[in-house]
Amino acid sequence: MPRDSAAAPSFLDSVEAQFDRAFAHLDLPPGLPERIRGTNSNYCVTFGVRLRGELHSFTGWRAVHSEHVEPVKGGIRYALATDGEEVAALAALMTLKNALVGVPFGGSKGGLKIDPKAWTEPEIEKITRRFTQELARRGLISPGRNVPAPDMGTGEREMAWMADEYRRISPLETLNAGACVTGKPLSRGGIAGRTEATGRGVANVLAEHFEQAGESLIGKTVIVQGFGNVGSHAALTLVREHGAKLIGVIERDGSLFEANGLDVAALIAHRANGGGLADFGAAYEAPGPEAICAECDILIPAAMENVITADNAHKLRARLIVEAANGPVDAAADDILTERGIPVIPDLCANAGGVIVSYFEWVKNLTHMPFGLMERRISQRRFGHVADLVEQGLAGAIPATVRAELTETGSELDLVRSGLEEMIRAAYRRMADRLRTEPELGTLRRAGYVMAIEEVAGAYRDIGI
Repeated sequence: MPRDSAAAPSFLDSVEAQFDRAFAHLDLPPGLPERIRGTNSNYCVTFGVRLRGELHSFTGWRAVHSEHVEPVKGGIRYALATDGEEVAALAALMTLKNALVGVPFGGSKGGLKIDPKAWTEPEIEKITRRFTQELARRGLISPGRNVPAPDMGTGEREMAWMADEYRRISPLETLNAGACVTGKPLSRGGIAGRTEATGRGVANVLAEHFEQAGESLIGKTVIVQGFGNVGSHAALTLVREHGAKLIGVIERDGSLFEANGLDVAALIAHRANGGGLADFGAAYEAPGPEAICAECDILIPAAMENVITADNAHKLRARLIVEAANGPVDAAADDILTERGIPVIPDLCANAGGVIVSYFEWVKNLTHMPFGLMERRISQRRFGHVADLVEQGLAGAIPATVRAELTETGSELDLVRSGLEEMIRAAYRRMADRLRTEPELGTLRRAGYVMAIEEVAGAYRDIGI
């Protein structure tokens, strides 16, 4: 029977429950599980900004879950619903995500209680710069200690303001000040491919999942819940590069369903121009809780946490769920889906693309050198020699387009996409292999948690904790 929604676990409850389930499969020294699960610190700041002729107060949080590796890493979201508990849960997931995919960061997360749409761009800039001052004063933004990134309600614009403000108020750290945040515009030290990274990573993980099953993504039907940055890029990559079919998009203002497949690029352009789902021209449905239960091969919740609960988990008709958002499946729903035999690719792997490419950007900012610069010319010459040898063996010229492709070494975007795909596919393989060798773990999520916790526990052991 469905659980009463009033009794549903909170986001933090669900994350802590998953920790406890993983601990049951680990032999850790007394006290260490509590140390690993607990949030190291959660700072709450309230500050005033004079806007529209009066003083407005804003409250923000920055949680540091684990400093077993520094700097710690995690996004900052702007949302009215955010609070300290949500930020703590997200920080814990960042610790596990970084550990699982092999990114050398601890886990952190931040949030500002604000509706970004209620303020003009100059006002948001003023608020963001004041928030940055509060974070910097407490050591919660720094290239070597704590590195924020975009999240819900924030993007390149906010990261550029934060980096600029940090540089202004930290004159002794001007050399590497740009590495204080990631997700910046290219003109401010960003990296090609960061905006698409989380969504593209979701598609990479799905490709690996189906390849391991001996299947193809071609023709697989996909429904995306939340068509923002992550959901739209995941859908676009799946359709364009893997041959999947987007049959449904679910948003707050309604849903679109088209059995023959939606035009993803056209829908992205329509939304970018301020259009709603109702006037897109496909089969529109008014908002309703049943939309997420439509039949499909792959359901991609890409909006917020706890959208799949005990209230609707028993109604879902997807054959596979991929967590593009953080924590969209709560602990109670996870149990129901497991019982029903519906696999879930967990967030700590599926949506790790953003932090992987953030790592690339951070390294680029610290080295002050674009990726591929040192090897580009030598690689072109080497591949040119290979093309010459092939032509000699063929006793004829290689087609110009083929030769050009052989000697092309790849742009920064190519290198970023290649690195992202390698790291996130490898993380999925390790997680799936662990589940195969230890079937008692039961789910990919538990396998991922166990592996990530082992990494954190090993780091604590190595520093004497």
